[in-house]
Amino acid sequence: EGANLVVCARGEEALRQTAESIRKSSGVTVVDVAADVSEQSGIDRVAKAALDKFGKVDILVTNSGGPPSGPFERLTPEMWDAATRLLLTSAVGLVRALLPGMKERRWGRILNVTSIAVKQPIEGLMLSNSLRAAVTGFARTLANEVAPFKVTVNCILPGYTRTDRVEQLASAAGERSGTSAKDTFAKWEKEIPMGRLGEPREFAALAAFLVSERASYITGSSIAVDGGWIRSLV
Repeated sequence: EGANLVVCARGEEALRQTAESIRKSSGVTVVDVAADVSEQSGIDRVAKAALDKFGKVDILVTNSGGPPSGPFERLTPEMWDAATRLLLTSAVGLVRALLPGMKERRWGRILNVTSIAVKQPIEGLMLSNSLRAAVTGFARTLANEVAPFKVTVNCILPGYTRTDRVEQLASAAGERSGTSAKDTFAKWEKEIPMGRLGEPREFAALAAFLVSERASYITGSSIAVDGGWIRSLV
C-alpha cells in the first residue's frame, strides 16, 4: 500500500530479517526497533523512533504476542500481571503516545489486533480470552471519544491462521490431549466452515483496508477474519 513502517519486536534478529524482507519486496522505508512494549521504556522507544524518523504517525497497529496458555488454576498472579502489560497496557501506552498528533492533524487510524476469542472464548486460553476482551472494550470506548477528530479505532479478529503462534498453540493443545499438532490442526479445520486455516495475506487485506482512507466511516467495529468459525450473530 506504500506506507512507510516502524516495526517492533523483542527478538532483534528475527525483527531485522523481517524488516529487510519488507524493504526488498515493497521499497518502502522500514525502521526496526527492538523493544518490549510490555514495559513503558519499550513503548517510549518505539514512539520516539517513529516520530524522530517520520515526524508523525498516521496509523497505529497494535499486535503484541500471545500470553501463555493454560487453565485458570495454573496461572499465577505474576502471569496475570505480565499478560495485562503485554496485551492491554501496551496498547493503551502506544495510543497515549501517538493519539495527540492524530487529533491535531484530524486524521488517524488505530487498529488493534485481538482474536476471535473476544466473541467466542477458546478453551485453554484464559489469559488471552480475558485480556483481549479488555482491549476490545478500550477500543470501542475510545472510538466514540475520538470520532469527532476523524480518527477511527477498530479491532480485527484473526481466526486460526497459519502463523508461528498458531503452530505453538497446536503443539501445546496436542500435548494436553495426548495427540499431535497435526491432529490439532485437523480438529480445527473441521470446526471452520471453510474447512481450512487462514493465510496471513487474507488477514493483511482487511487490515490494509481498515487503515486506509476508504474505511473513513468505519469505527468502533470488531471484524473477524475466521472462515466462519464464530457462530454468533453479533
